[in-house]
Amino acid sequence: MIEWLYSSFAALGPAELYEVLAQRQQVFILEQACLYPDLDGLDANAHHLLGWRMADGRRELAAYLRVLAPGAKYDEASLGRVMTTQAARGLGLGRELVARGVGYVEQLYPGHRIRIGAQAYLENFYQSFGFRTISEPYDEDGILHIDMLR
Repeated sequence: MIEWLYSSFAALGPAELYEVLAQRQQVFILEQACLYPDLDGLDANAHHLLGWRMADGRRELAAYLRVLAPGAKYDEASLGRVMTTQAARGLGLGRELVARGVGYVEQLYPGHRIRIGAQAYLENFYQSFGFRTISEPYDEDGILHIDMLR
C-alpha cells in the first residue's frame, strides 16, 4: 500500500525533505555513477509528489517526482527527478507515479503542456503516457537523454 503525498516545498517536513534528497542522491548520483548538481535551485518553487510505503515496520520513500511550473525550466510545465527507489522497483510504482504526476500538473496548471527531459531508454515508457519525442538524443551528464512533450 502506497501513501501518496502531494506537497509544496515549504510544507515538506525536515525528515521528509532529508529522505527525498537522500534517495535522489542514491538513485541519480550513486546508482547511475553520475556526478551532477542535483540541488539545482528549482526545488523550493516546485511541487513534490512522494510515494511512501511501510517496510520492516518503518515508513520509507518508494517513489518521487517534482513538478515545475511553466517558465521555471521550460516554457511548459515539467516533471522531473522521476524515480522509484531500488527497494520498491518491480512493483509497478513507476507507472502510477507518472500517471499521478501528469494528473498533478493538470490540476496545478490546467491547459498547459508538459515537457520532460527523459533518459532515452525510457522513451517507450513515456510515450505510453502520451509524450512524444521532440529532440534528437543528447548527452546530459554522461547519460543519453531526449526531450519529450505531452
